[in-house]
Amino acid sequence: MSTEILIIDDNSDIRNIINDLIIDAGYKTRLAANYNQALNEIDKKLPDVAIIDVKLDKGDNDGLELLSHIKTKDKNIPVIIITGHANVEMAIKALKAGAFEFIEKPFNQERLLNFVNRAVENINLKNKNKEFENKLFYSYELIGDSENIKNIKEQIDKISISESRIFINGPTGSGKELIARKIYKASKRQKGPFIILNGALLDIEKYELELFGEEKDNGAISYGALEKSTSGILLIDEVSEIPLETQSKILRVLTDQKFKRINGTHDINVDVRIICTSSKDIKKEIDKGNFREDLYHRLNVFEINIEPLKNRVSDIPLLVEYFSKKASTNYNLKKMNIDTNNNYLLNYDWPGNIRELRNLIERIAILSPNTSDKISNIIKESLKTADIKSEASENSLSVPLKEAREKFEKEYLTTQLKKFNGNIAKTADFIGMERSALHRKLKGLGIKGLD
Repeated sequence: MSTEILIIDDNSDIRNIINDLIIDAGYKTRLAANYNQALNEIDKKLPDVAIIDVKLDKGDNDGLELLSHIKTKDKNIPVIIITGHANVEMAIKALKAGAFEFIEKPFNQERLLNFVNRAVENINLKNKNKEFENKLFYSYELIGDSENIKNIKEQIDKISISESRIFINGPTGSGKELIARKIYKASKRQKGPFIILNGALLDIEKYELELFGEEKDNGAISYGALEKSTSGILLIDEVSEIPLETQSKILRVLTDQKFKRINGTHDINVDVRIICTSSKDIKKEIDKGNFREDLYHRLNVFEINIEPLKNRVSDIPLLVEYFSKKASTNYNLKKMNIDTNNNYLLNYDWPGNIRELRNLIERIAILSPNTSDKISNIIKESLKTADIKSEASENSLSVPLKEAREKFEKEYLTTQLKKFNGNIAKTADFIGMERSALHRKLKGLGIKGLD
């Protein structure tokens, strides 16, 4: 699809000169002769690049109002400002408002075309980066053979094709956004936008502005997340952080399927599927009075619970192998030989969950250690975990031999059971022990396994 340039100037001669110049350069154009025409063209379809005269028919600086309007819709769109009444103050004002370039009339056509070419290169580069980031995120898979991950994969297959609202519970870094994106990718709305509103990162006074948008006195419109995600999916991350007053307004939107922008006078119909996430125990937040129970039931049509990584130890070797291959490809390295059964990895609590594990693997890739001992040292230092053998040895000095042996056996067998997701048959096969003998040993040590 060829690049499209929107030309806004109330002088027909200048408008036509720029139009001919742009078309000869191989670009498509759209034209607007006044403020209202320009507003309609912008709202109808955003251009790739805009060229705007500062003074149109509405006021002295209405071109700057259009610049602001474009930037509220997409801050990445390059806007070239032209004027016949240039001064330093005007130039500074335009650049501060986000103008890509500022050029005076009468302008040199070659110079203007250079600005346009640079603007096109700029937006193409940003689009490529955005596409790369999306592909990078989409390239990550939901890895694991734990029962929790198997259940989530089945849930994604079933609920993606529906329009039901979804509530994803899980600790920070566990993969809640990845699950939401997998649902989006498999849904009927995959060609629509995927918009993220992070409740934990917003200024408390800006929640409603970010959700509903705003109509300004000068006629400019700031679009909120609900409108931006029309025909797509809106992910409200850490929804429990949203203030109670705003929660009541979200409930009203879900009930009425419409809303008004801040300072707006007419209703905007809602066509969006909502997915919410929370790293807090939402039921406890309801009991504390921090979250509306009626809103929770509206949002929680279907619930997905992802467990912390420390409860899914069997997934760790698979994740280490997966992220190692990813890192090797990204950093153009030979295969990274990380021991997936490293005790430091299996016994660590992983407070940062999968995100922390992925960061650790990337750290190893960047440092590029050339021996397994160096890799182990990086893991040990990064996780700040005491040497298991030294700790066991130190603790053993203060207890009788029988108790020390039982403690070691209990720690060892518990780790192996976790690794095989509680499966006694697989654990027995791995450690070279008869299944019946392992049953007796586990019973004697008070360890429960799954079969």
